Amino acid sequence: MKDFLINSIYRATEGEGVNIGQSQIFVRFQGCAVGCLNCDSMDTWEFDPSTVMTLKEVMAAVEYQGHIGKIKRVSITGGDPLHPKHTPRVLELVKELKLKGYWINIEAAGTRVVDELFDLIDFISFDFKTPSTGVATNPQLLRRVIEQYGNRAQIKSVVENKADFSAALFAHQWLLENTDLYLTPWVVTPAYNLGEDFPEKRFQDIISWNEEVGAPFRVIGQQHKWIFGPDKKQV
Repeated sequence: MKDFLINSIYRATEGEGVNIGQSQIFVRFQGCAVGCLNCDSMDTWEFDPSTVMTLKEVMAAVEYQGHIGKIKRVSITGGDPLHPKHTPRVLELVKELKLKGYWINIEAAGTRVVDELFDLIDFISFDFKTPSTGVATNPQLLRRVIEQYGNRAQIKSVVENKADFSAALFAHQWLLENTDLYLTPWVVTPAYNLGEDFPEKRFQDIISWNEEVGAPFRVIGQQHKWIFGPDKKQV
């Protein structure tokens, strides 16, 4: 049955986070209701029924993009792959990928924790939404991810200004005080917005702010945007 809403399936090198530089296959689901103001993939928001594929077609595209199975890492992203409309299909896909020996990452928007799915995959990238996104993250969800998945996860925040950095720092400090074992790395990514020149000053400021408070974050830029520019898709 054609019931996987897919925006695109493509090969690329991971451009951000602690797994930066890893070649993998991105499976990008079509449909998102989170609504970040500074989203660079608004074309993935609509739940477009014209984009449907079968599980067999998705797997065939993954294997083709991975040079017939030579690249065995997959990142499931979106859109929002954890939206309730997507999660049953994502679970099917993850089970099939695991049978074929793939390492799997999921890009989670920070709006929900899906234990049935998270327990199966290898790595979880979980967003903490900063004020510039216009979206709030429940700190209790961050706490669940940290306590249940430890260093099998990362918390990731896009930072555009000092208010964004301060919000991430406040949440980080709250988690230190309220979490028994905090092994999950927190990645701060300087925003590099659509149509923008490389934000050199923003990058420098964030490194400085981080150092001033004892460097609790890993500051990691968006490598794919450095190489191809902020507007290029499927890279």
